[in-house]
Amino acid sequence: MDGYYAFMLVATAFVLMMTVPALALFYGGMSRSKSVLNMMMMSFTAAAIVGILYVAIGWSMGFGGDGTFFANPFELPWLDGVTTDSYIGVFFQMTFAVITVALISGALEGRMKFAAWVAFVPVWAVLVYFPMAHMVFSCTDDSLICGRIGAQDYAGGTAVHINAGVAALVLVLLLGKRLNWPKDKMRPHNLTLTMLGAGLLWMGWYGFNVGSIVFSEESLADESVMVEQFLSETGRTFGNTTLATMAAILGWLLVERMMHGKATSLGAASGIVAGLVAITPAAGAVNLSGAVAIGAIAGALCAWAVGWKFRLGYDDSLDVVGVHLVGGVIGTVLIGVFSTAEGAGGVDGLLYGGGVDSLVDQVLGVLVAVVYVGVLTLVIGLAVKFTVGLRLDPEDEVNGIDLAEHGESAYDLHTGIGGGVSSGLAGNAPAKAFPTTTKENQS
Repeated sequence: MDGYYAFMLVATAFVLMMTVPALALFYGGMSRSKSVLNMMMMSFTAAAIVGILYVAIGWSMGFGGDGTFFANPFELPWLDGVTTDSYIGVFFQMTFAVITVALISGALEGRMKFAAWVAFVPVWAVLVYFPMAHMVFSCTDDSLICGRIGAQDYAGGTAVHINAGVAALVLVLLLGKRLNWPKDKMRPHNLTLTMLGAGLLWMGWYGFNVGSIVFSEESLADESVMVEQFLSETGRTFGNTTLATMAAILGWLLVERMMHGKATSLGAASGIVAGLVAITPAAGAVNLSGAVAIGAIAGALCAWAVGWKFRLGYDDSLDVVGVHLVGGVIGTVLIGVFSTAEGAGGVDGLLYGGGVDSLVDQVLGVLVAVVYVGVLTLVIGLAVKFTVGLRLDPEDEVNGIDLAEHGESAYDLHTGIGGGVSSGLAGNAPAKAFPTTTKENQS
């Protein structure tokens, strides 16, 4: 047991690293230079707000007891009644809540008020993520997706990726398009940061997937059986996570080359994330060949799906919908095709003679997640829109959200004001006194 606790401490730290700094770097590099600090701030503030909320009521809502949509938020407030040796599991789940909320921010680059983000995050976490975590991860008899429908989700295809992807799509539609999009290309300003962030996400994802093992009652009663399950299941999830990601890189680059004539570094980084997203729900359910198939399919389809925003006219800035929503649906549904009885769920999918029952369960799980998250996010988004206001002023959007909302510039290239309004470089000058109309600031 001591070894398991040490393992979970490392896994928890790895998953937290996925938000700060990995996601902040990944999204920050894909942002425009005038938006990079705000994008990173959205990840950091999501971590701070959701982390505290999770300890206050989130664990209780997710894992406090029975409930169709959520458990009693006041059964275990501030972990009252939770033994300290259980804190590792609590904080592991907390990191899932943190990254789910932070993932949404990639769709909103450069145009959402920071105050609106700060208002949206806690309400969405309480009304959407904490209940989804209960429905998927708690798996009590009453919990909807896991308990009643019976859909498998090893580490968060529905609760994390479909959840974030649907919320991102709703907010994008409420916010509207960035000024001059899609006429202006709005290319990533620093792909080196993006590649580094993608690599750190891949590394952190081993904590995400491999750390999500749930022990059977038999294992909990017999330590030798527990060790056997631990070694078997962690080996499976580690291998599946690795191969699915590799296959997704190749799938993405192949489609990218066929569609655009180039295989790009941004495509490789995006393929990494697409593969990781798709294997997340299936990591414990499929074998190695199934993981390769899911990764390759996800990489190819997500590469194709990111272009939907141009055809359908929604401005998903950093492709949260095309990668997380589409990848999450692919991975969750394909469990019904590629799962094996030797896996964590003990269910044969369609390809292994299990019939369509598992596939139907997986599709129903996806539909519940999409409807629940879509409706609640719309209500929350409208409430924020008509109170705090969602959209940045057009002039501030042109000059850059970093300067408008934070009084800072990411790079001290021409103006000499790379620090903030309180830094040694900028002194105490007000933000409005800074030069904001050079061509470099417009990019």
